[in-house]
Amino acid sequence: MCRFSPIASGSGAFCFSQPDSPSFRLSLGCSRLWYGMSFLGLQDKTIVVVGVANRRSVAYAISRVLTEAGAKVVYVVRDSEVLEGTRKLLGPAPVVTCDVECQDQVDALPSALVAHCETIDGLVHSIAFANYSDGFGAFHKTQKADFLQAVDVSCFSLVNVTNALRPMMNADASVVTISISTTRMAAENYGYMAPIKAALDSSVVFLAKSLSAESCIRVNAVGAGLLKTSASAGIPGYVDSYLYAEEVMPRKRALQTDEVANVAAFLLSPRSSGINAQTVVVDGAMSINYFDRTVVRRVVEGR
Repeated sequence: MCRFSPIASGSGAFCFSQPDSPSFRLSLGCSRLWYGMSFLGLQDKTIVVVGVANRRSVAYAISRVLTEAGAKVVYVVRDSEVLEGTRKLLGPAPVVTCDVECQDQVDALPSALVAHCETIDGLVHSIAFANYSDGFGAFHKTQKADFLQAVDVSCFSLVNVTNALRPMMNADASVVTISISTTRMAAENYGYMAPIKAALDSSVVFLAKSLSAESCIRVNAVGAGLLKTSASAGIPGYVDSYLYAEEVMPRKRALQTDEVANVAAFLLSPRSSGINAQTVVVDGAMSINYFDRTVVRRVVEGR
């Protein structure tokens, strides 16, 4: 008599084999081993996470998922002030500092990390900055210095840090950055950051292509919808946009940071080996529901 047994890859497919055959015993043993492991396959992988600022950071949410999956997380924060502020939050995990605006610190980053890890299986790039100290003006009045600084910190740093850490990366490492769900929606209160995120999305593609010439390193982005983070709290009018996004989502429930973090962890894992040079949008389907009849009715009836 034949029975179904999971194949050794754990892919969920089934094959026929005799219950007393060597192939059946092998597949059964492998399936038991598989189901005792994390689905993501991140156990004992070393992931460098750049950008934790506090408990509400997207980077911190990602690191929690990675830790739960058995990965070793090494943190990179901006400076000693952030280091002190996150010491209790990050616990005994290794933390080094690097201000990505300072090339000498980026160049020295591998030397700082080598004390904690010899090789790297993944890199999380979750940093962005824009100078909104003077509030928001019209986009065409954006100051050159502000725009270029934001490009340096929010976009070029992905290329720069990846290049610096490339010698430490395993051949099949994964790089993940955090972008936004759309760069084609001209949200006035987001200022000039959307064009910079568009540059980040394009950089993901070109970086993936460039690295493919010498490795199988993958580069992807998570295009996150509106989240309740400490960074977003500094954007004027953001709360109104956040509440509107919640209403536009078909599920009528705001996007959670953990939902973005879960996708980032998946992209860092070998389970996503076929995904490269992509921006994976996580927006709760907001982008397909701008003309939700409930929202439209409120606008029409409010005239």
